[in-house]
Amino acid sequence: MISAQDLVEKILAKATSDDCIVLVRDKTQANLRWASSTLTTNGVIATRSVTVIAFIASGSSMASGGVTRTSVEESDIDSILAEALAAAKASGEADDYAPLAKDVSYGNWSDKHAPTGPDVFSKFAPDLGSMMKASKSDGIELFGYAEHTHESIWVGSKGGMRLRYDSPVGRVEMTGKSHGRSRSTWSGVETHDFKDVSIERIDKEIRQRLNWQERKVDLPAGRYTSIVPSGAVADLFTYMMWVSSGRDAFEGQSVFSKKGGGTRVGEKLSNKSLQLYSDPKDQQLPGSPFISAAVSSPFTSVFDNGQEAKRVDWIKDGVLTSLLQTRASAKLTSLPYTPFGDNLIMKVDGAGGNLEDLIKSVDNGLLLTTLWYIRMVDPNTLLLTGLTRDGVYHVKGGEVVGATNNFRWNDSPVSALSRIAQASESAWTQPREWAGDITSMKAPALVINDFNMSTVSPGS
Repeated sequence: MISAQDLVEKILAKATSDDCIVLVRDKTQANLRWASSTLTTNGVIATRSVTVIAFIASGSSMASGGVTRTSVEESDIDSILAEALAAAKASGEADDYAPLAKDVSYGNWSDKHAPTGPDVFSKFAPDLGSMMKASKSDGIELFGYAEHTHESIWVGSKGGMRLRYDSPVGRVEMTGKSHGRSRSTWSGVETHDFKDVSIERIDKEIRQRLNWQERKVDLPAGRYTSIVPSGAVADLFTYMMWVSSGRDAFEGQSVFSKKGGGTRVGEKLSNKSLQLYSDPKDQQLPGSPFISAAVSSPFTSVFDNGQEAKRVDWIKDGVLTSLLQTRASAKLTSLPYTPFGDNLIMKVDGAGGNLEDLIKSVDNGLLLTTLWYIRMVDPNTLLLTGLTRDGVYHVKGGEVVGATNNFRWNDSPVSALSRIAQASESAWTQPREWAGDITSMKAPALVINDFNMSTVSPGS
């Protein structure tokens, strides 16, 4: 197969449009999957995605059109260029136009993609085998998977962009069931290389929560002080970020629209000194130092390829500071250009301890495990709905006293920002609903007052 770099150069050499950007993503993924405490499959998958974007000058603006394919050989270059050029001619002047970056370079352009493989599980797999053996003898069934992905991206253009970035990431999802599958709980972990994944910790957490389910406590629907683990916090606030387009807010179409016109930037949203930001230079969760976009959306623009990615404070000291902006929407809204980065970090000033410490701080409330089937109810308030899953626990006097029923919940992450009672230290976490979509998020566990459990759910 032709190398990514050679493919980029050959496509650009044949491009006849005023400018052309080519993005090539080479990705390898190693995986382990198991069910009923038995390994079922394992293997390595290799994929390539190629995007060609043609740009045509149109007065003081440009038109753009792009084509993405999963496999491109030299013999396909003429056809994919023709498709991109036709799409650009048909699109008309772009409303997200901004001048294209020129002569920008980053990374080791000539290096080959370094594929991941089964060796990444050299420590994890034997430990997993021991956990499975012990679980079988104790009547516990384990279901789940481990994946490690390494992706390399090359971005090249006729205008001189030559950009390269690599991102390795892995995750574990583990569901434990016992007592004839009448009890169920879940644990998820994100990692770069599996060297820091503790099977012992996962096993301890699953066994503890299955034991908590020995006693059942039926509770009615209502508003509860709720301990929300960091993964569920990530699920809620990832959704918030997905609807935080600056243009949508400016045009009155989102929860961040200001009554009477404009945006809510500058408004205090949280009762805590809360920080929410993206930073490509974060030591634990580094991100790409440049923007790469195969298609334009409310979050990004193909015209912004090659722009520098910097730290962006979305919420600073509890105050909404920035919204997702392309350079074009930033000009429209008269706000700074603030693109979405590769990571998202939430912290509460003065917070400390972990989830167990938060449990001790609650006199009467609920401890959640995960949220799922999250959907929008009202975009004006960002009211979301969903279900709890794999364990809801009743907390009294700072202790878990038993498991209760699942609920359908209705609440807004924006409203929840003003009802935070306690927070733990922040840690790299795994959202369950958006697992795979969001891999680089740090968040605290939160105690949220008056979380609305709207109805009792029969689900498990």
